[in-house]
Amino acid sequence: MDLNWLEDFVAVVEEGGFSRAAERRHVTQPALSRRIRALEDWLGTPLFERATHKLSLTPAGESFRPVAEDVLRRVMVGRQEALEVARLKAETIHFAATHTLSQTFFPGWIRKIQGASATAAVQLVAVNFAACERMLIDADVQFMLANYHPSLMTRLDSDSFQRIQLADDVLVPLSAPAGGARGRRGKAEPRHLLPGTARQPLPYLAYHPGSGVGRIVSSFLGARELQAHLAPSFSAPVMLLIDMVREGQGITWAPRSLVEDDLAAGRLVRAGDKSWEIDIGICLYRSRTRSTNAAEAFWNAVKKAEAAGD
Repeated sequence: MDLNWLEDFVAVVEEGGFSRAAERRHVTQPALSRRIRALEDWLGTPLFERATHKLSLTPAGESFRPVAEDVLRRVMVGRQEALEVARLKAETIHFAATHTLSQTFFPGWIRKIQGASATAAVQLVAVNFAACERMLIDADVQFMLANYHPSLMTRLDSDSFQRIQLADDVLVPLSAPAGGARGRRGKAEPRHLLPGTARQPLPYLAYHPGSGVGRIVSSFLGARELQAHLAPSFSAPVMLLIDMVREGQGITWAPRSLVEDDLAAGRLVRAGDKSWEIDIGICLYRSRTRSTNAAEAFWNAVKKAEAAGD
């Protein structure tokens, strides 16, 4: 059944004849008549009384008229709704961010960018680095927010993807303070101090394998495997690892931005000197393929803000 047949039928009814309906539908009268016949054949019954001079509907036609009008109305409403959904999707900017950055960095940063330049609606998905990477590659999102380090192995090659560094951070080795022990400057000594020894390796609270920060730390430790003596004892997201360090269960590396208050209050202390710290970046990634107008406008706003040093 062709939707045009329903529109033809309604036009004939509303215009009161085939001639005026054909003009309204921009077809010849014979063509319109053939389409009405096709509709009647599909229904299996005549819709118009053709034995009289005045055009009128058969009982079947009277019954079918509200059905045809309702179908056409529903189709048009559905079309408008589909177009609205498509428009909203095109104007929505989709992000994937690592769990930690979605809670700590993203809220303030996105407010700053939106305040400097009007943007579309934002949809954020918080997952681990591996899942963020996969979503960007599969074009499920337009942007990815994650930590960066030159040693971090990713599938986001520079030929297909680009990034902007938005901020700097440092991965700091952390320990709970040793009870009562104080250093030369009166600061609490760490309960666990790098590098540890072969006889007494330090309990190391590691990251989930899909974590980007975990990959960075693993790469860093891989280059220093003869210097650090660690015994991996757990694998979890960063916030849980920090809680476990506070309880004295081992050491971990965490972004300084996450633990500044704990360090200032003495709830956590550095588990090693600055040689054990890892400089990292907070980066926004995207595909080099052109995206929606809203996404392109957002990317330009980010570049402008970074160039201005905001």
